[in-house]
Formats: sequence, structure tokens, C-alpha cells
Amino acid sequence: MDSVEVNDAPEAHGTGTSTAASRAIGTLAPQNCPTCGSTPVSGRASAPNYVYAIGRIDARFPRQSVEKEFAQVSGKNETSGLTDRQTLQKVLSERQNRYLARQLCWVMIIGGLETYILVPRDPSDLELFLEALRAAPSPGDLDCVIGIQGPNAPPEFCNGLMVPIVIVDHMYSFHRNELIGAIPRPEDAHGEEFTRAAEEVFDRVMQITDNAGATDEHRALNYLALRYPAIYATAANAFKANRSLTGVNVVPSALGGTRKVVDVIFSFTDRKTDFLEKFFARVDVTEEFPFLRTRLTPYYDR
Repeated sequence: MDSVEVNDAPEAHGTGTSTAASRAIGTLAPQNCPTCGSTPVSGRASAPNYVYAIGRIDARFPRQSVEKEFAQVSGKNETSGLTDRQTLQKVLSERQNRYLARQLCWVMIIGGLETYILVPRDPSDLELFLEALRAAPSPGDLDCVIGIQGPNAPPEFCNGLMVPIVIVDHMYSFHRNELIGAIPRPEDAHGEEFTRAAEEVFDRVMQITDNAGATDEHRALNYLALRYPAIYATAANAFKANRSLTGVNVVPSALGGTRKVVDVIFSFTDRKTDFLEKFFARVDVTEEFPFLRTRLTPYYDR
């Protein structure tokens, strides 16, 4: 599997940037300046709002003129037998039509809702966005976006869609089954049992209410789901020992100091005795890219 790695996701490429998108980027803090943000009345710079989101990327026509231009161009292509989605992907993937791809609105859909408008920081990153626009999408197709959240888009930006703009610094696409298949199996793990356990844990993280990847808690969860295979091995062992996954909670760590650190706690309850066992991993979410501070270990309530 080339596009998904559990421990170290590949470098991303993105999409072109229109003039309007360039203005949007100008309103946000640059990537290499984590303390540069809007300056409130107090005079202190506010930290950027980081996003680590998992969803589906789709393309929209921002204006009627762009849609009409696409219709004229697609009419010159051989598209007999193709679906509308296949036609869109075919036309945009042709190099002479990249000007149309740069005009589109790229929207991230999470839980069936249009959640973000995506704008690449690097205008040379068009290919990856086009790859995310799959010709034959399936329910298991997913995209991960890491970036900085800006203000809501004005009505004219994307045909009236007024959701937050996210400046994308890193992005990659994968299929749910590819992710699960790439997770290293413990030596004593049965293949089918481990796969079912991993699928359940991943789906539980994805179904957490309002997980748009914009809070420290959700960013930490999404990071672990994509980058830390130990949570799946722990769950598989718990299921094998007749325990249920009864809770996934995120709390601020008391040991964070000057940095923003959270404890992600997984709770397992014995199905016969109701004995509760907890494990936690500590994640640093201070900056745009979360990272692991403490590996998964038993957790004891204080």
C-alpha cells in the first residue's frame, strides 16, 4: 500500500491556489510562526487554530461561470459511458484543464456535513487534491487534512457555502481497509479477530460526536487513530480477554507544563465481573503536528 502508512504518513501534495485563495492565506498565521495570529485588544498574539481532520474531500463549482466553462470543456471530451463523477475526474486530470481545477472549491465533508473549505498553502500541490477526487468513490474512502483554521468563507467564495477555511499544510488519502491492513499485528494475534478489533476502535473514534478535528481532544484522537498502532493491539487483547471497550476520553494532562498535552484514555470493562481497566497515551497538541509523549500504559484514577 503506497499512500497510507500507520507510523509515518507520506508527504502530501495539494492543489493550486486562486487569487481569492491567496487572499485567504494572507489572513492566517504562517506555518513557521506558531505564535503569529490575530492580535486581540490585550496586545497578545493568539495561537492559530489547528486542524487534524479525517473525512472526505469533494469539489464544488464556486460560480456559475466556472460550471459553464467546465460543461463546454467536457463536451469536447469523449465521456460516453462515464458517470458524472468519472467525467469530472477525467476532465480535471488533463493537464490543459488544470486551470479549471484551480478554480474549484475543495470542500471537506465530515459525518455527512460540509465542514471546511480547503485551500492549499503551496499552489504547486494540485495533484493530491485531484487524487482525492476519486473517479469511483466508495464508503471506505477517507482523507486526512492537517492545517490551520481561518475565518468563515464569505458567500462569494464558494457559491454561498459559509464554513471555515482551512489552509492545508499536509494531506493524504487512503481507504479504511488499507489503513486497517497496514497496522502491524502482534505475533499472537489471530488475523480476523485483530481486524475486527481494529475496525471497531477506528470506527468508534470516527463516530465521536462533533469530531471535526479542530479541538485538542479530537486532534489527539485522530492522530492516534492514524499514527499509533498500539491502541489497536491493546483493544484486540482486551476483546480476547472478554472485555468491552466502554469509553474513550481525553483529559488535559497535569504534566504538560507550558505545553498543551492531553491524556487519551481507553476504558475496558470485563463482561463478567464489571472490572474496569484503563490505558492511556499522552499526546502533545501544542503545535500543528501532534506527537506522542508517553506510550500506551495502564491508567490509574487519581
